[in-house]
Amino acid sequence: MANPAGTTTQPAAEIPADDLTRELTLANPEDPKSRHISVAGGTYTILVTGKETGGRYSLIDMLVPPGGGPPPHRHDFEEMFTILDGEIELTFRGSTYLAGAGSTVNIPANAPHAFRNVSDKPARMLCMCTPAGQEEFFMAVGDPVGSRTAPPPKLSDAERAERMQRAKSLSASYRTQLLA
Repeated sequence: MANPAGTTTQPAAEIPADDLTRELTLANPEDPKSRHISVAGGTYTILVTGKETGGRYSLIDMLVPPGGGPPPHRHDFEEMFTILDGEIELTFRGSTYLAGAGSTVNIPANAPHAFRNVSDKPARMLCMCTPAGQEEFFMAVGDPVGSRTAPPPKLSDAERAERMQRAKSLSASYRTQLLA
């Protein structure tokens, strides 16, 4: 049977057998074993990695302080944010949008974008990347911190410059292009 016009449902196929090598993932951002990384002025907690999803996606809990957020960038994977608390200003292809608690935003692959917390309170959002890999980039360029709410480490100007240079030098390996 053909798919109705305009749908994205895949054609019918036999569902493969259960892959018993894959395990259930139960993630809690407050779990002491969670990995918390300071990136772009915020604290990112890696909830679900590509290793746990067969590379299909990753899920990151982002705590973005006032003024926090990454510089303009783009990457060849989809990125979706659900704002849990606060408000985020998004720049997408040069236009600016506000997304508040309860909003979900999907950034298409390859599109230039950035986000910033322009409020005076922390914002919290979930970030899903598909396929996975962005979580590995964050772990490679960020600084480990002790908890989901831990402040970023106090870095000297030289240390901040080194982190930015590290991000620039590694970004292509993680299918990302920094635009600023």
